[in-house]
Amino acid sequence: MTQPIVIAHRGASGYLPEHTLEAKALAYAMGADYLEQDCVLTKDEVPVVLHDIHIDTVTNVAAVMPKRARNDGRFYAIDFTVDELKSLRVTERLDHETGKPVFPKRFPAGKSRFEIPTLAEEIEMIQGLNASTGKNIGIYPEIKQPAWHHEHGKDLSRILLDVLHSNGYRTKQDPCFVQCFDVEETRRLREELDCQLPLVQLTWDVKWSENGDGFDRDYIDTVLKQFAEYADGIGPKMSHVTSGADESGKPIVTPLVDSAHAHGLVVHPYTLRADDMPDWIDDFEELLRICYKTAKVDGLFTDFPDRAVHVRNQLM
Repeated sequence: MTQPIVIAHRGASGYLPEHTLEAKALAYAMGADYLEQDCVLTKDEVPVVLHDIHIDTVTNVAAVMPKRARNDGRFYAIDFTVDELKSLRVTERLDHETGKPVFPKRFPAGKSRFEIPTLAEEIEMIQGLNASTGKNIGIYPEIKQPAWHHEHGKDLSRILLDVLHSNGYRTKQDPCFVQCFDVEETRRLREELDCQLPLVQLTWDVKWSENGDGFDRDYIDTVLKQFAEYADGIGPKMSHVTSGADESGKPIVTPLVDSAHAHGLVVHPYTLRADDMPDWIDDFEELLRICYKTAKVDGLFTDFPDRAVHVRNQLM
């Protein structure tokens, strides 16, 4: 196995508001190998970098454009032009129900000035940094809720691929993974849209055991065989890779990584957070070591790329 990659989850989101250019620049400086871009469409069909189709938990939209909410009380990126979204201030993520920060010890909510970037703007910055540093840091876009976009008459996948292609990301040799939770859409990327970039099938399948003792290898092998028909890797929940510790304190590692490797698939689990640890461990660096050395993942998503890079470089 080559050295596992560190994927900056929404950028260095443990330190700066998620998916801002500032969070991506910091992650770049921290040594991440890939920077993640969750993508949704605007009203004028511009891919912007946001984790959700809603914008009210990460912007001040409710305060400055209160009449733009839908009947459910939520504000949707697809109802705004890119210029309108650019006028909003991005903040640390807030809980929709309570209005309080999801991670209270992170960057103070509402402080400083951040905005929503377009996918093209973020690519331009990353490629600019690659030019000025001599590095070749990659991108890792996710197609968010493609079926929902289809229902609204918009083909997010096709538009996103156009942006990637126009910026030089076309082949499996280019530093770009494309990920999606929607199985039909990920397959469509390969078979209908002829995407030649590495594809990662994200999954949260509840049938995938979160306890190593209950891992159903036959079921998983069947699913992985199907994924391998069109994808190059999988992005499982971290708890499907290492799910706890036994009575002696030894970590429980499921056979998922070995099974995926047997089907030619890389494994990039999500999401390792120092401020949101599994209940069976309280040492973030030890959790990273388990992922790298015991579970032997090919990469991982983390809000704290500096710490993941540091531990990996100590071990490898």
